Amino acid sequence: MRNAVVAAFFVQGFLFASWTAHIPHVKDHLHLGDGSLGIALLGAPMGSMLAMLAVSRLLPKFGSRRVVRVALVGYCLAGPLVGLSTSLVTFFIAFLLWGIFQGALDVSMNAQAIAVEGRAGRRLMPGFHGSWSMGSLAGAGVGVLGVGLGWSLSEQLLIFAVPCLFVVGWLSTQMIPDDQVRVESSSGLTEKARWSLLQKAIVVLAAIAFADMFCEGAVADWTAVYLHGTLHTSAVVAGLGYAGYLLIMMTVRLLGNTVMNRFPVYLALPLLAIVGTVGLGVGLIINRPASVLAGFMCLGAGLALVVPMVFSACGHIPNVHPGTAVATVSACGWTGFVLGPPLIGAIASLTSLRTALFLLPLLTAVVVVATGFARVLRSERKATTA
Repeated sequence: MRNAVVAAFFVQGFLFASWTAHIPHVKDHLHLGDGSLGIALLGAPMGSMLAMLAVSRLLPKFGSRRVVRVALVGYCLAGPLVGLSTSLVTFFIAFLLWGIFQGALDVSMNAQAIAVEGRAGRRLMPGFHGSWSMGSLAGAGVGVLGVGLGWSLSEQLLIFAVPCLFVVGWLSTQMIPDDQVRVESSSGLTEKARWSLLQKAIVVLAAIAFADMFCEGAVADWTAVYLHGTLHTSAVVAGLGYAGYLLIMMTVRLLGNTVMNRFPVYLALPLLAIVGTVGLGVGLIINRPASVLAGFMCLGAGLALVVPMVFSACGHIPNVHPGTAVATVSACGWTGFVLGPPLIGAIASLTSLRTALFLLPLLTAVVVVATGFARVLRSERKATTA
């Protein structure tokens, strides 16, 4: 059952990352300007957020195992349609459809991960997200290889989607039913008071996810721009910024199962977030290529375990199906991911890109406080131990 979840996370990251190397070709093929391309690329995030809202209602009824299978088939079949687009409108629709299945798979595989984690009785979520990071890095490399070999986007996605669908579809037979929703009577509290506590738990986790993924979206879009355009590094050095960030994040996630089973969440997450806050803040203050590169790597370490542990905590909110909680929190996180890059750009246009990037350590400082004092993360520790 654990291998099935690892494979699902890997494939989701692998297939989507494999298309990124084709973006310049798609831009030229469709004759898109920078502004039009920016609008077109909103399709997948918008589709993902729409799917998350819908899947939050479907998971309690059908279960994550069944939704994973349906979403996986749609994800593998919808991807090649993106490469067949002939205009901005058809590209946006195809990308939106791919994003819908991507979002549905994202939520359902995290809900299944919560069930597997509960069955195992120990934390496994960081490792699952580490396999997603491995898939993303492998997919990015495959995309570059595909471009070099002259493959079209549709050909590449078909070549790899078929074995991915076969392997994960076969492994999905090992997936398990979702855990029963934990019901707490809390006889000393009124229904209104219990609902208030529930709302606070989800709002806190959603706010942490928003801050985390705001930073992730901004790093993805602006790291190379800052290094190359502001600090005047070569294109190769500029590319190392985001690559180093992803490598450190993947490494910390792969080590995360051991770390999070040994230390309390409310200590480990804030300490890592402090590394990200101080590292990036100092790197931007010194403002040299080496310091900024190191700062983004520190940020990768600081954010690596935030989303995995927030999703893990979603499985321990009483009276709520884990999939519903994950969908709500994930939708808020994706909102931050989508808003991050344009907001950084807007601040940069009014001040400077360096000033705008200081917003990132400010948000990680919020993560430090929120993860250190959030009651839902403390109760998650107790629930897992029990």
